[in-house]
Amino acid sequence: MPSVDVNADLGESYGTWRLGDDDALLQVVTSANIACGFHAGDPATLVRTCRSAARAGVAIGAQVGYHDLAGFGRRFIDVDPDDLYADVVYQIGALDGIARTCGSRVRYVKPHGALYNTVVTHEEQAQAVVRAVHDLDPTLPLLGLPGSALLARAERAGLRTVREAFADRAYTAEGTLVPRSQERAVLDDPRAVAERVLRLVTGGTVRSVDGTDVAVDAESVCVHGDSPGAVRMARAVRDTLTENGVDVESFL
Repeated sequence: MPSVDVNADLGESYGTWRLGDDDALLQVVTSANIACGFHAGDPATLVRTCRSAARAGVAIGAQVGYHDLAGFGRRFIDVDPDDLYADVVYQIGALDGIARTCGSRVRYVKPHGALYNTVVTHEEQAQAVVRAVHDLDPTLPLLGLPGSALLARAERAGLRTVREAFADRAYTAEGTLVPRSQERAVLDDPRAVAERVLRLVTGGTVRSVDGTDVAVDAESVCVHGDSPGAVRMARAVRDTLTENGVDVESFL
């Protein structure tokens, strides 16, 4: 029976500002990429989210990003690799401390937003992220885009890599994500997204924006927690996979 992990970005509220329905998503997903306070998430929010994830039995991952609250971590920052290394170590350590007070721990790492896209090709920043994870805890898996510089460098460093696909993001013919600034970058039809994920998991391909099929080999599929109708979409994805004989479970 084929199997796949379903993850979502959570813990991204800040103070009185609320984003997404974390508790509802935690009843659907098998892994939670929880913000670490740099692109989103205040300490109280992170405690609540880690506590809910631990209660739901969902694996906690550190969602590390650029130090960019105002831009929600979606703006490229030409940060010095040594500074990025320190930022990533700091974020993982902070979230792990919170998770441990909730009876859990950080079990993997995933870059967020602009950092995620940057380390697909930016060798220096990719190496900084890999070095931070390796130096802190070389047993932590690292999630990323198949074919990225991040995963290539992580493999050379001896880290476990987890190939990720996106349920609600459009793909280019090269297998990269269409930038959010472009039309049709984010998908919002739960049924269409669910069928797309089923095809990806069982057939290993996804239809790109230009109509060609792109090979995508993924162990984890992300449904963004901040997308409109995220809970409905995540449920549609999980229900469709289960109904078609796919086991939805954590990659850990």
